[in-house]
Amino acid sequence: MGIRDIAIHTLSGAPTTLAELAGDRAVLVVNVASRCGLTPQYAGLVDLQRTYGERGFTVVGVPCNQFYGQEPGTAEEIQEFCSTTYGVDFPLLAKTGVNGDDRHPLYEALTSAPDANGEAGDVKWNFEKFLVARDGEVLARFRPTVQPDDPALIAAIEKSL
Repeated sequence: MGIRDIAIHTLSGAPTTLAELAGDRAVLVVNVASRCGLTPQYAGLVDLQRTYGERGFTVVGVPCNQFYGQEPGTAEEIQEFCSTTYGVDFPLLAKTGVNGDDRHPLYEALTSAPDANGEAGDVKWNFEKFLVARDGEVLARFRPTVQPDDPALIAAIEKSL
């Protein structure tokens, strides 16, 4: 089973996979939070979705409450915050554990990929980004402080299309 076939749930609770959710698209999987200093990155993620969506790319947001409780809301509260505050129009998953005993199988697969410094392992904080190719290969990993408009991230997205 590949990374695109791992069972996940949408924010509304519907079962799916990255393959079903994204179709034949490159995917930027990002663990997100509504009450984090990095939350303004949502605006840049929306820009990425709008810029590259028609070219075979999508962002998938993964709400996570494992970093100091910075995503405490219900699914409805998360959806409302994201759409009202940032105009999020990309798919959001159900709250998901990215580290520790509660780490979801999706993140078991993602965290085995190294970042630009060759470091794999735990997600460091909210807004860590994983670029997954159409064939399911993890192409790149970007740590939380890498902004959505970072030239290295843009170059990796362009190359994945």
